[in-house]
Amino acid sequence: MVSEQVMDLVDKGLMLPLMEEFYTIQGEGYHKGTAAYFIRVGGCDVGCHWCDVKESWNAETHPPTQIASIVDNASNYSDTIVITGGEPLTWDMGPLTAALKEKKLQTHIETSGAYPFTGIWDWICLSPKKNKLPEEEIYAVAHELKVIVYNKHDFIFAEEQAEKVNGKCILYLQPEWSVREKMVPLIVDYVMKNPKWKVSLQTHKYLNIP
Repeated sequence: MVSEQVMDLVDKGLMLPLMEEFYTIQGEGYHKGTAAYFIRVGGCDVGCHWCDVKESWNAETHPPTQIASIVDNASNYSDTIVITGGEPLTWDMGPLTAALKEKKLQTHIETSGAYPFTGIWDWICLSPKKNKLPEEEIYAVAHELKVIVYNKHDFIFAEEQAEKVNGKCILYLQPEWSVREKMVPLIVDYVMKNPKWKVSLQTHKYLNIP
């Protein structure tokens, strides 16, 4: 049972339900192929049926961890820190990102945008989901839009989302891993016909790394 004192610190973003942290190669989107330290925060109610980290959904199964400890670990590995989940914006990201910036680290986030925008970010990857649409404020600040393509209707959803982001946002279509053999040819064809889009692949899975 987590004490009320600990829950208060979690609510303030001074502790976070930490699922895992690891140093690896960014596998997706604009920064693919670059080294980064990943911090995976527990907690998500967006509920994508194809999610490959469903174990992140229940925040109660991941121990509340002091952000000072998280930052100390991260600073030992890389200049680029990627906050992912779960859905990191479930929690107040302000204290964690402020502490990372004090260490002069680059802060990246991968988010569905489904909760109010918090934190200080050098790079924002918005990956919107139909189940729980993004808050309007994040569209103006997203650096990349990454739409996961599971079926043909997702192309329509992708265009709807592309209409909302700012003009500098880079647009990516990424096949959902379990249907990649079916969807990759469709994505390639779509991007060739609509070159404002780029193809994103989960290259870390091809490399067999986290």
